[in-house]
Amino acid sequence: MHTTTPLLAAGPAARGRTDARDLSPVLPLWAAVPVAAAGGVALDLASPPLGWWPLALVSVTLALATLIGRSIGGALLAGTVFGGAFYFTHLVWVGEFLGPVPWIALAGLETVLFGLGALPITLAYRWTARFRPQGPGQLVGVPLLVAGLWATREVAMGAWPYSGFPWARLGMTQVDGPLPQLASWTGVTGLSFLLAAVCAALLQWLRSGGIRFSRGLLPAATGLLLLVAVPQFPTTGAGTFTVGWVQGNGPAGYFDARNPGDMLAAQTAATEPLLRQPMDLLVWPEGSVDSDPLATPATAATLDRVVRDAGAPLLLNAATTRGADVFNTSLLWTGDRAQPQWHDKVNPVPFGEYVPDRWLYELLAPDLVSLIQREYTPGTNPPLVTVGDVGVGLAICFDVIYDTVIWDGARAGAQLYVFQTNNADFRGTDENMQQLAFARMRAIETGRTVVNVSTVGTSQVIAPDGTTIDTVDVNTAAGRVTTVPLRTGLTPAVMVGPWVTGILPLAAVMVLVALGVLHRRRMRGAAGEGDRRVRSSSGGRVGRVRGDRDAT
Repeated sequence: MHTTTPLLAAGPAARGRTDARDLSPVLPLWAAVPVAAAGGVALDLASPPLGWWPLALVSVTLALATLIGRSIGGALLAGTVFGGAFYFTHLVWVGEFLGPVPWIALAGLETVLFGLGALPITLAYRWTARFRPQGPGQLVGVPLLVAGLWATREVAMGAWPYSGFPWARLGMTQVDGPLPQLASWTGVTGLSFLLAAVCAALLQWLRSGGIRFSRGLLPAATGLLLLVAVPQFPTTGAGTFTVGWVQGNGPAGYFDARNPGDMLAAQTAATEPLLRQPMDLLVWPEGSVDSDPLATPATAATLDRVVRDAGAPLLLNAATTRGADVFNTSLLWTGDRAQPQWHDKVNPVPFGEYVPDRWLYELLAPDLVSLIQREYTPGTNPPLVTVGDVGVGLAICFDVIYDTVIWDGARAGAQLYVFQTNNADFRGTDENMQQLAFARMRAIETGRTVVNVSTVGTSQVIAPDGTTIDTVDVNTAAGRVTTVPLRTGLTPAVMVGPWVTGILPLAAVMVLVALGVLHRRRMRGAAGEGDRRVRSSSGGRVGRVRGDRDAT
């Protein structure tokens, strides 16, 4: 007599149709962790100053491979390890002068946020596992979704907390590679999306059969070829403009020994050799004047003499006070103080130029917080001054990493850009070249010349195609006079950039949520079907057993 009861509560029919290979991790967790760490280091090597750009493609592919088939905890671990390996390496310069606490705090926060951003990517792979392995859903749809979620993480980290920190972005790895011209069409966020999509498509091809399925390579190969083939968007020439620019190399760091007026004296001395040369504009860097010229007559008189001797207006930078507010201000000094033109820094650096929630952080690190006495107020005026009929777009120091500041300048009529910065607190570190890479990418993105002037270097004049026209190396007091091209016309990046950074994350999140809802419904339906089959099977079995007993 056969008495076994086949209660099939967990069979394939009960769980729903899935491809077991798709749900299985590409790498076991013990391998995924070191691979994630290697990917994070590779992304740092792909970034300036080394700029080994092909490693960016390797890095993203490794990062995605560690997330496929992971549990929530496993994905969080892999994503956090990748983020830690990258950020603690890439941002080591943060602790150069203030010690390890700021470095650990910033890199640690970015690591946690990066790790959390790995969870949606893992869910995307999980909730699309039902797609046919060699179909367009897996080979095209999944890479686009994953790339959208990668870009969404960048946008979120660039906006929060305290105005965010959009410094380390995948698109920035390509400034020395073959793809930076794409930024003129899509902006840096769009470039990050396209790179991540190519990497995700390559990974999907490998998962779908690799060299045994050559057709599956078509989406990744086509995408990469198109990215390389697209030229930079052309802007329109509008004549030339002669800029005198000065790197004074004065005592501009927090802990540099100096007396009042030393920065002004350093800039004035470095300007002297330029005064007999014709120019349309003279530019000094951030922090070039160490007193408020609008409130200090002696400083104003010195600037008047510089403008008179140069025969051109002076674009300087100083801390200015209006009422109870203090601003980091770029001033166009013409000698006419009746109607000055100025621009205030839009995004003062938290814990550098102001302390958010000071009461809290004074409890946590009172010695460090006490060093930051001045509280800068965010500016609201346009990032543009006008010299004659020429619009000059502006970005002060780290404002160069915020897309909206750059786009606002172009839309307001900028025909070239001047970026004023102070790298004195990061002498001898990678910060200088990482920030300079942003200046180069902004030239490409907007199709305009950039004059990037630092207190201590590196200062450069950058052509609209991102190539360097002239340079002054670090720790050098020097000045140059350079004639640069002017450009008009808005690139697609400037026109659609806000839509890309808004709609792309929204679309990616909405698609992911929809997939999650469908996945949940399928699982509930499959579970219900499984229960019905179990009950039917159990009932039939019980009937057969009772009949056998009666016959006996």
